[in-house]
Amino acid sequence: MSDGTKATAGAEAVAGPGVRFSLLGPVRAWRDGEPVPAGSPQQRALLALLLLREGRTATAAELIDGIWGGEPPSQALAALRTYASRLRKTLGADVLVSESGGYAIRPERGALDLAVAQQLAAEAEAARTAGDRCGARTLLARAIGLWDGEALASVPGPYAQSQRARLEEWLLQLTETRLDLDLEVGCHAEAVAELTALTAAHPLRERLRELLMLALYRCGRQAEALAVYADTRRLLADELGVDPRPELSRLQQRILAADTELAEPVETPPSAVPAVVLPAQLPASVPDFTGRATLVRELGERLAHAETSVMAVSALAGIGGVGKTTLAVHVAHAARPHFPDGQLYVDLQGAGARPAEPETVLGSFLRALGTPDTAIPDSLDDRAALYRSTLDGRRVLVLLDNARDASQVRPLLPGTPGCAALVTARTRMVGLAGAHLVDLDVMSPEEALQLFTRIVGEERVAAEREASLDVVAACGFLPLAIRIAAARLAARRTWTVSVLAAKLADERRRLDELQAGDLAVKATFELGYGQLEPAQARAFRLLGLADGPDLSLAAAAAVLDLPLYDAEDLLEALVDTSLLESASPGRYRYHDLVRLYARACAERDEQPPGERESALSRLLDFYLATAAGVYALERPGDRLVDHLEPVGRTGLQFTDRHDAQDWLYREAGPLLACVRQSAGPGTVRRAADLLWAARDLGESGANAREYESTAQAVRTAAHALGDERTEGRALLNLADVHSTSGRFDRAKLEAEQAGVLATAAGDLLTSCWALNALAIMAIYQNHHHEGEDHLTRAIAGFRKLDDQPGEASALCNLSRIRLATGHTTSAVSLAQQGIRVYDKMGHHLRGANGRYALGLALAEDGRHEAASAQLHQALDVFRDTRQRLWEGMTLFRMAEVDLAARRPAQAAAKAEQALTVLRGIGGEWRRGNVLSVLGSALHEVGQDGRAQVCWHEALAIFEESDAPQAEEVRRLMAARTAAA
Repeated sequence: MSDGTKATAGAEAVAGPGVRFSLLGPVRAWRDGEPVPAGSPQQRALLALLLLREGRTATAAELIDGIWGGEPPSQALAALRTYASRLRKTLGADVLVSESGGYAIRPERGALDLAVAQQLAAEAEAARTAGDRCGARTLLARAIGLWDGEALASVPGPYAQSQRARLEEWLLQLTETRLDLDLEVGCHAEAVAELTALTAAHPLRERLRELLMLALYRCGRQAEALAVYADTRRLLADELGVDPRPELSRLQQRILAADTELAEPVETPPSAVPAVVLPAQLPASVPDFTGRATLVRELGERLAHAETSVMAVSALAGIGGVGKTTLAVHVAHAARPHFPDGQLYVDLQGAGARPAEPETVLGSFLRALGTPDTAIPDSLDDRAALYRSTLDGRRVLVLLDNARDASQVRPLLPGTPGCAALVTARTRMVGLAGAHLVDLDVMSPEEALQLFTRIVGEERVAAEREASLDVVAACGFLPLAIRIAAARLAARRTWTVSVLAAKLADERRRLDELQAGDLAVKATFELGYGQLEPAQARAFRLLGLADGPDLSLAAAAAVLDLPLYDAEDLLEALVDTSLLESASPGRYRYHDLVRLYARACAERDEQPPGERESALSRLLDFYLATAAGVYALERPGDRLVDHLEPVGRTGLQFTDRHDAQDWLYREAGPLLACVRQSAGPGTVRRAADLLWAARDLGESGANAREYESTAQAVRTAAHALGDERTEGRALLNLADVHSTSGRFDRAKLEAEQAGVLATAAGDLLTSCWALNALAIMAIYQNHHHEGEDHLTRAIAGFRKLDDQPGEASALCNLSRIRLATGHTTSAVSLAQQGIRVYDKMGHHLRGANGRYALGLALAEDGRHEAASAQLHQALDVFRDTRQRLWEGMTLFRMAEVDLAARRPAQAAAKAEQALTVLRGIGGEWRRGNVLSVLGSALHEVGQDGRAQVCWHEALAIFEESDAPQAEEVRRLMAARTAAA
């Protein structure tokens, strides 16, 4: 960040009209958002001193003493008046005032960054006292963020010197408190890097060491946590001749004892749950009612306060079988004491062919309320008016179950305070003005297993817990399905839970298995499907064919072959009928069992039958066209997009690469599911090309495992079909994933196979990238001459294809090989050539790879600052493009540069950050390299115990993989032992 940028950032907290000041960094001032000059060092000292007086008047003598100390210049008073006059002209006469021979500045509230920081710190303390740890942490982070380097930077004088020390200590205290809160809310992994750097900078500050021990222990790094204690004890004995404070010693003992309470962050105590009132005079509540605690509480509270509102109406919507009636009856029973004048109930038969007529229902209600038949009028309006009049002054609860729509419900609502209505329906009652709408979802896995256990029995479930979890998962956690499955099992004592799980594992038979007596999941879905209009029914059938976890509106429009707005109307109508769920704005998903039912309807009803395949083909085309556009935007000039299978429709178009990236990662699950579903004749080529165009999903590490399994499925399908071109591309993608995961032997084998198949199929592009991948493996495995041969051939191939980005990639990799063989000047030149190509084409991401290679070469050449600059640029791009693997590796390389430049504290902090970023990606070999560098950095800052732990762990990794780096780690450990 440049100085100008930091100045702006430091002023953010005190932005606005008027005059604003900053002391937590260079002393600065702004008027109406524009910076104004603060003058000479002594003039800035005067401004700082007046601001630090917090509005109190400072005499001339006090100011002279604060600026010059005990030996002021002979013209000190005249100089003081000159500085004050200049400040008054700059800031305004109303800002700096003269009083009683002295001066004062009284900033407006929020106009001084120090005052803002003090206010934020006080609010943080109050939030923490109230139990809001997350809020306190955010407030402290905002306070700390106001610092822009050293407070009162470059301000002379004894007063500034003493205040600078005070503010530095306060910042450290705030940071300690924020780190303490980090650990309390479970952010221990993120805190380790910062604590490592702080303990290196403040080695005698025991509280920081205590927090570092706790953070390491919670990260599962017990040995390192104990090593911190050993380092601390030795340091305190050597430097001060004292032992660690009792708190630190107690923490060591708790770590040694593996104290379970120590391993978890502080938890906020759960809020009190209001007592549940027992029900009466309503349809019987099921004795095994399970879960829904939050909704029971929410609905119960609304009903309890019905007497203070005009009328409380709550409408529950959800798919058939989700438990709407069960929940409503349970809540109504609990709320009965609040409605002493009675409870009314009716099944409105809204899902059936003949829904109940409101007139008939009103007649029944009026009779139940004591109205004789002779007094009941004939018309709907008259009955509704008499119904409301009869309820006036009473406190009655009305449960309207299984409603068709809002028009059926409106005449049945009471209209007076003290009464309330509960409505259940498959359709969302958006037409009920003022109603509290509740979308009822399926049970949580824990609730589902609890319901299953209550019906089947503790003993059978405990004996086969995993199979029981499989059963409730196969039921999609739908209460009706769980009840049916559990009832079947309870009625068959010779069945085990595993037998039932096996029956439900077959998706094509699952709906048929989920029926018992007059209960059937398929039947309840059939009621909803039967009420759909033809266009809605077609959309319901076709959208259910896609395998992904959800679908975006644009993807759904492709499946249906409709304009976006027409598709949205159909999807929202399906959401309103609860046959489809809106996962978030513009995204839709099916319940698992509803999806199976939709597919069964597609097989039965969709005509012509080929429309099913056409719908999925349109979805594949949509994803491939859009992913190719994202790839081209991220990698300008890359020739892959010219070598993809043609598609029959356009995809989404992006102009901003961040929007394009957001789409790719948001669509990862549905896109990869589409690839797997398309691994068949006629579509497998497009599936493999989609996988290649979406390679960021594998390279970033975010979706590497799912990407790998998908690539393997495409490779298997292509091999079975004898499609060498497609199998070669799938193998190339597998090689990339295995390389990212540190499985270099597998990556090499797959890249070799990809090259052979690509050559046989005449696929020069895949052949070139396979050679490039083989060269990367050669770099990692120290086969440098072999790697150079691969790259020479790759460069020739890329030139033949006029693929400049491909050629640049090979040049940057060749730079790595020349560097490893001692040709540093050539390595620098090659990396610079690659960067020039990338920059010319606006190739943002791969340009960062080039700068990574250049940074390594410059570091080897001893140009540490230039190397750091290149790596910093690369790091910014990798973070911006969500390339976690390369972000972590760049941090590791920056740590190496810092270590070589004798900046061990910074090196340790960057290595810690690299370990955090690379958690779960990159493989153990890369982790071993980072641990080795971290050990060396820790050794340099005097934390020898932790250094030994890191080296031991790195050595174990390298020895297990027979990596040559093991010898270097042994040398480091031996040198440390000899020095001791």
